[in-house]
Amino acid sequence: MSKLSEPSIYVIFGGTGDLSRRKLLPALARLAKSGHLNPRSHIMAVAIESLDDDGFRKLAREALAAAGVPPEDVVLLGGDALHYHGIGKGGPADFQALAKRLHDLEHTHDLPGNRAFYLALPPQVFVSTIDGLGEAGLNKSEGWTRVIVEKPFGHDLASAIELNRQIHRWYDEKQIYRIDHYLGKETVQNLMVLRFANTIFESVWNRDRVEAVQITVAEDLGVGTRAGYYDRSGALRDMIQNHLTQLFTLVAMEIPSAYEAEAIRYEKIKVLRSTRAVDPAAVVRGRYTAGTIDGKPVPGYLDEAGIEATSKTETFVGVPLYVDNWRWSGVPFYLRTGKRMGKRLSQIAVRLRPTPAALFDSLGQQNETADALLIRLQPDAGFSLHFDVKVPGSPFKTSRVPLGFRYSERFPAIPEAYETLLLDVLEGDQTLFVHADEVEQSWRLYAPLLETATPLHGYPAGTWGPPEADHLAIPDTDLWQESWSDGK
Repeated sequence: MSKLSEPSIYVIFGGTGDLSRRKLLPALARLAKSGHLNPRSHIMAVAIESLDDDGFRKLAREALAAAGVPPEDVVLLGGDALHYHGIGKGGPADFQALAKRLHDLEHTHDLPGNRAFYLALPPQVFVSTIDGLGEAGLNKSEGWTRVIVEKPFGHDLASAIELNRQIHRWYDEKQIYRIDHYLGKETVQNLMVLRFANTIFESVWNRDRVEAVQITVAEDLGVGTRAGYYDRSGALRDMIQNHLTQLFTLVAMEIPSAYEAEAIRYEKIKVLRSTRAVDPAAVVRGRYTAGTIDGKPVPGYLDEAGIEATSKTETFVGVPLYVDNWRWSGVPFYLRTGKRMGKRLSQIAVRLRPTPAALFDSLGQQNETADALLIRLQPDAGFSLHFDVKVPGSPFKTSRVPLGFRYSERFPAIPEAYETLLLDVLEGDQTLFVHADEVEQSWRLYAPLLETATPLHGYPAGTWGPPEADHLAIPDTDLWQESWSDGK
């Protein structure tokens, strides 16, 4: 993280909600603790509840304590820095009242007019909130004005195009910060450093040396309290179209001309445009049935509270992507995500091609697995390069060994993703945020799948997805890369 941010007002729509309490307020408190949030800055929660400033400050203190923020740090967001504004029914007069409140606050505290509006809201009210802000003149100010939008960015290509059109009525693209919290993770940010600052990796990052790339985001949790949202979305919309596709672009993109937002986003958009739309026949969809997690029985998806018995929603998707450019022609990128899987795991596995001459086959030392670079996002964030060495002694024998690095062993204090992203908004850095064209191009990739009915395969909770996905990772094999440097 860099310099102290300018004085500003962070306006959080949905400021009393779950995301604000669990992620946003704790992240802002940590930024204040680290000295990155300007002490003259203010935070205003906007919601429909009947609260005053003192009521919200009490809620914020409780939320920070629940999030593990030390008591001595809670006071950094105390006093008159926290405010609450009830938005009523969200009509024009309500937004005009919000505009007056912000103006009065800036006048009272001699603030320069810098405003960040965070929409921690259900997607169905994005457009009405944007319109309310714009019609009240809150798309501009004496300083800078920025708006942060949470996913989902539409539910298909047509709705994403329309959502972008509606937002662009009031805000320029340089004012819009579409947030994908995966991009704030330190290991994800380090993908470009790994690739472009290390000759050992960049020299093999192409179709001649890479056999396949596997991107896995597995959860051992079920739908929990998100049944309503999840059943409308499913694994494809909830995870593949955004989080996993963003990881894919960072792995597959060309080197940008500079480490700046415009250059990096240009390369991400370019690789998306070079990627074929998916073939529905090559995709595996699944849904978890009853099983066990950590030795405890758990229900199947259709038995979860809030899920209709007639639901056709998938909880697992395995999809191959192909990039039609010089670097990656013919190399499959396999994206896989699911709920109630074997364990919580977010990982990128870059599988290298075998050596052209099988020198040790005559000694009975055929390689059972390919050399691989594993990039672990969670848990145990780090990197692990797996390769063969000779086992000491005789007869001649080889063994697969790891060369690994874990963030926790080298860097004990790792910022949370939202800390990084909230600070980037204040600094006007869009590098880790999603451009409108990225959103539309990613939806284009999956449009054929959304328009086609495909089989829905069952898999017991606690397993790695439906058996039909076993051969998706590498044709003619059943190996997904799930091991880490401890071999487990």
